[in-house]
Amino acid sequence: MTGTSLVLAFRSLRRHKLRSFLTTIGIVIGVAAVVTMVTLGKSGSAAVQLQISNLGTNVLHVHPGAGFGRGGGGQRPPDFRPQDILAIERQVAGVTAVAGQAQARATVIRGGNNWSTSIFGMNHAYFAVQPWPFEDGRMFTPAEEEGGKAVCIIGNTVRTKLFGDESPVGQRFRTGSFSCEVVGLLISKGQAGFGGGDQDDFVIMPPKTVGRRFRGDANFQAMLVGVDPAFDRDRVSASLSGLLRERRNLVPGQDDNFNILDPKQISDALAGTTTLLTAIVTAVAAISLGVGGIGIMNIMLVSVAERTREIGIRLAIGALAEEVQMQFLVEAVVLSCVGGLVGLVLAQIAVAVIAPFMTLGWTFEPMINLTAFAVSAAIGVIFGYFPARRAAALNPIDALRHE
Repeated sequence: MTGTSLVLAFRSLRRHKLRSFLTTIGIVIGVAAVVTMVTLGKSGSAAVQLQISNLGTNVLHVHPGAGFGRGGGGQRPPDFRPQDILAIERQVAGVTAVAGQAQARATVIRGGNNWSTSIFGMNHAYFAVQPWPFEDGRMFTPAEEEGGKAVCIIGNTVRTKLFGDESPVGQRFRTGSFSCEVVGLLISKGQAGFGGGDQDDFVIMPPKTVGRRFRGDANFQAMLVGVDPAFDRDRVSASLSGLLRERRNLVPGQDDNFNILDPKQISDALAGTTTLLTAIVTAVAAISLGVGGIGIMNIMLVSVAERTREIGIRLAIGALAEEVQMQFLVEAVVLSCVGGLVGLVLAQIAVAVIAPFMTLGWTFEPMINLTAFAVSAAIGVIFGYFPARRAAALNPIDALRHE
């Protein structure tokens, strides 16, 4: 019976191609919208989560200023001193290591190649707090760090701009008024997704080298504080904040002139935001699917009215009411399923086109697609039941008299 109903359903829909197409538009738009937005949302969330994981899983990032940066046109907040790092290591429970980070920007030159890049002053503690494997070479020796030697570790972007495909280890380049020897090359992390920057565009030198050659002081513009997983991160952050307020001479009621960034808090906030946005998009798409379902019900009622004599003839020659009901119900389900399939195809095309502009990878989410298709099929059953039931309930004699 189902096979016959399918044949009759496709035959009926083929006779009214334009009407069938217009009927499915609501389903197509709803399915395409929800699959596209949820897929892009998941890809964007994964990209941001990856960036957050690159900040470290048990790390607190500390910067001068009350927000994400140094603030506006007010007084410039003071940098962190080497004595601050020693105090944090000795007085804050749960801290495994503290890495100061001196920052500058300079042009690096080798032969006819030059490149403007970020210069970071970092020591062994940085790699203990936030591990980053070496592709080639080594870390600074204690003697090189203590003496502020002109040695450096570079990222893959700087290697490409200055050395091409050559191994940079053991070679030199010039920056400012001095020549620097490359002792290490870190593995490439690539372009950060979802609008992030190049993670391989940097030169790392001993902190004393950056302070002496570029900044003229021994202070740090950022700190990375490693936290023991056995300790509560919030309590460590509160202890760190209290110590910094004391060392920076902030009186009660005075705002902090530093900020402590916990990647875990960002990750949790992102997860909540992503869930909320997904729910909003799903609700909007559900409205579109509901409108599409109403369109299917409307066109099926029109179809029942147009084919009243046909229904009467089928009932008169022995067709059961259940068979008539099944025929119209199958037509409604076929309409919604075709709309769902077209919506899925359009969604994949949309994701493939939009994802590169958002620096996201194209991903296929089987569960999202299967769920969207199942919902479209369910809409056909729900909104097609009343017209199908109405067709099955027709009186054969009255149907045959219908003009």
